[in-house]
Amino acid sequence: MILELDCGNSFIKWRVLSALAGVLVAEGVVDSDQALIESLRSLDKLSLGKCRLVSVRTEDETNLLIGLLKREFDISVVCATPAREMSGVKNGYEDYERLGLDRWLAMLGGFHLAGGACLVLDFGTAVTADFISSEGEHLGGFICPGMPLMRHQLRTHTRKIRYGDLAAERALTSHVPGRNTVEAVERGCSLMLRGFVLTQLEMARSYWGEGFSVFITGGDAELVSDVVPEARVVPDLVFVGLAMACPLS
Repeated sequence: MILELDCGNSFIKWRVLSALAGVLVAEGVVDSDQALIESLRSLDKLSLGKCRLVSVRTEDETNLLIGLLKREFDISVVCATPAREMSGVKNGYEDYERLGLDRWLAMLGGFHLAGGACLVLDFGTAVTADFISSEGEHLGGFICPGMPLMRHQLRTHTRKIRYGDLAAERALTSHVPGRNTVEAVERGCSLMLRGFVLTQLEMARSYWGEGFSVFITGGDAELVSDVVPEARVVPDLVFVGLAMACPLS
């Protein structure tokens, strides 16, 4: 079995695949290294052979996790690394090593699935947008706060804004003007994300007309998916790119 990990700033997304058929065996999201180990240990008939991962954590944090995985499961671990060019995609950053690896892998996956020009939108702790031409040229992208960051900033810096996650979820059932603080904050932040999407689409059309694909990924993808009904929502887009960057024979 193959263990795949997407180690983000806030969470670790994991999945286990059958080594032979590549069939999904199990998956989940956890908030710590130990929670990951416990989740994997709880699986019946777990027999891990290899692991590939992408991490936007510090090198020390990533190495700690790799060491833990090796001790617990006695497996080899391969990490995705930056590249100037891979699988037909050319890194557009002036310093290619500074481009976030999760963004890079999502671009590889998007270009592979599109077979041409594409816009990749990722809605996680931060929100990112990246433009890849039909020739595989990364034209650059944008980064802005996602829902978790916007919500946290308002809660932290505004004394009277206090509410729980359940209230936040209920508030997002509509986008009419809020009649209380939680509705006003949650719907306002959601509308900012939706406006961001529309701006990216406008820019993509200025490059390619209607000749491009749109991919939406990340934990908050459902908040904006209806803005672009023609978009492909691919929750595991980073894993598509990870398999390309770290093939396991």
